[in-house]
Amino acid sequence: MSDKKLAANEYLKINSNYLRGTLEESVANQVTGAVADDDTQLTKFHGFYMQDDRDIRNERKQQKLEPKHTFMLRARIPGGVIDMPQWLQIDQIAEELTDYNSIRLTTRQTFQYHGILKRNLKPLIKGLYQVKLDSIAACGDVNRNVMATTNPIQTQLQKEVHEWSVKISEHLLPKTRAYFELWLDEEKLETPADVEQEPVYGKTYLPRKFKIAVAVPPYNDVDISANDLSFIAIEDGKGGLAGFNVCAGGGLGSTHGDVNTYPQLTRVLGFCKLEDTLDFAQAVMMTQRDNGNRYDRKRARTKYTVDDMGVDAFREATEKHAGKKFEAARDYEFTSQGDRFGWVEDMNGNWHLTLFLEAGRIVDDERRTIKTGLREIAKVHKGEYRMTANQNIMIANVAAADKAQIEEMCKEYGLLGTEHSPIMLNSIACVALPTCALAMAESERYLPRLIEKFDVLAQKHGVGDQEIVTRMTGCPNGCGRPFLAEVAFVGKGPGKYNMYLGADGKGTRLNQMYRENIGEEEILAEMDTILARYSKEREQYERFGDYVVRIGLVKPVYDGREFHATN
Repeated sequence: MSDKKLAANEYLKINSNYLRGTLEESVANQVTGAVADDDTQLTKFHGFYMQDDRDIRNERKQQKLEPKHTFMLRARIPGGVIDMPQWLQIDQIAEELTDYNSIRLTTRQTFQYHGILKRNLKPLIKGLYQVKLDSIAACGDVNRNVMATTNPIQTQLQKEVHEWSVKISEHLLPKTRAYFELWLDEEKLETPADVEQEPVYGKTYLPRKFKIAVAVPPYNDVDISANDLSFIAIEDGKGGLAGFNVCAGGGLGSTHGDVNTYPQLTRVLGFCKLEDTLDFAQAVMMTQRDNGNRYDRKRARTKYTVDDMGVDAFREATEKHAGKKFEAARDYEFTSQGDRFGWVEDMNGNWHLTLFLEAGRIVDDERRTIKTGLREIAKVHKGEYRMTANQNIMIANVAAADKAQIEEMCKEYGLLGTEHSPIMLNSIACVALPTCALAMAESERYLPRLIEKFDVLAQKHGVGDQEIVTRMTGCPNGCGRPFLAEVAFVGKGPGKYNMYLGADGKGTRLNQMYRENIGEEEILAEMDTILARYSKEREQYERFGDYVVRIGLVKPVYDGREFHATN
């Protein structure tokens, strides 16, 4: 047992009475729009964060008013599948119980609301639960929303993979009844204090957030290396699922200027049969529970645990928890990390339409009526919506007879009909300003406008048809998965970004910093120069990320411990 002092969050969890804290009193206190400081950490386990509108923060301060506190709530939806009654409820809640009347699809393959007043938290959570949706463990030091490849072509395989994402999510949920007591009015059980409420997590839960994804090669649309634990589906040769390669230790968050923090690629531990999947999922989580850093939260993610222990030791500890051994990993290959847009027919004759959503924002504005369109389609569609891990949405399981009607409605409401460039279609932006407290620079409100300028340069140099994975975040915490992008911009300050180049467009190589702390003029000048060279010097079918590595603009990074190495 180390004699180092635990991080403050560890004591907070221990003393929280299994995530209850003083949340009931904090939410009942209507004198302030905020909750108590300690409770702001506990709300994350219930799926929501306290935020404020930073655009008006100074104005309110001058008026001697507290910040306009609101909350962001993220739902737990394994695999991102939503039926139409659920979507209609999601839409109505956004209109009635949020300030922004919008829905935002996230890179965790779910949706979140922004601008929830404190008094509306409980009605909102109850409203979601009416259609069997919740926000349990969507945030916090627990396993979060489990992602799964959106793959309508291999119908049986996709169906099985989605089912496993649900099973894994349910298996690893916290057992405390705090969520149900606080938000759904479940009767409080009078149990002795020494009764163990968390047989797996314990009173301290995990050292940090824990993310899981399930991928179906050759599509890496869930970016497995952004996850603490990943399952790579291995086909049985008959279109079904044989089992999974199990991977651990991926993750992207880092801290500017701290070389002890870095993004990292996942490492394969071995193959597991289907019947062993839940045992190994729990075992990897328990290995992180027991060995993760509880003293320095910046070094508390599973990627550092794997690096510090070594892959072999981490595998052995996992096998000990599981009570069984991994088999040798099976062969697989990833070829892409983006979504496939437009109509796709599956093996059963059903159709699936993937739509691009700029930064995942579902809202009506002067350009198009996305929110209204998805609501009206939900009233007639007989299938479901599938949210993707790249902030887009699929209208899934459309019968051939209904295809023309769905397409016409999409055009009517502006969901189809606008041409987007390959760069725009392969972009991701985090929320950043004005609501995220960690953002150092713009992202969602800025990246689309910047990409429009990239498109001009790409057309100028004759490479406008090239897919270039481009991502932006307002800070280095990695919510928009920037360090797996061929081109990435990470906020450093107002209007300033670190520019990263060199990932491979498949999610299997990290990028590296190319320029530090630059603004738009410098960004465009750099892109103009590099795209001009790319158009003349690229090899046949060579991706942009592979090109910049080949000519030495950045080094290839396959181990995050080399991420900060100088060129």
